[in-house]
Amino acid sequence: MTTVLLILHLFVTLALIGVVLIQRSEGGGLGIGTSQGMGSFMSGRGTANLLTRTTAILATVFFVLSLTLALMSRGTSVRPSVLDAPPAGQATPAAPAAPSSVPGAPRVPTN
Repeated sequence: MTTVLLILHLFVTLALIGVVLIQRSEGGGLGIGTSQGMGSFMSGRGTANLLTRTTAILATVFFVLSLTLALMSRGTSVRPSVLDAPPAGQATPAAPAAPSSVPGAPRVPTN
């Protein structure tokens, strides 16, 4: 189930990025959302309303999917990361050897 939601989340994210890039900004954006690019299909205002509505719908779906995925993954065990392990060439420092207790050896007082 999580895999399906992740794939759907990816598609919604890509669609949201595409719709935002198509919109005309003050600087002109990509210029695709102008009335010349759409031909006689829609006016400039109709295109802007359609893109604004599409952006709002995709943003809502994006946030709902994000919250759903976060709630579904809460409480699951996390696999250890490869980055958490020490490098292969680096040895872990060994603990200092404990003093041996040989019978008859003089004891050194420790403070």
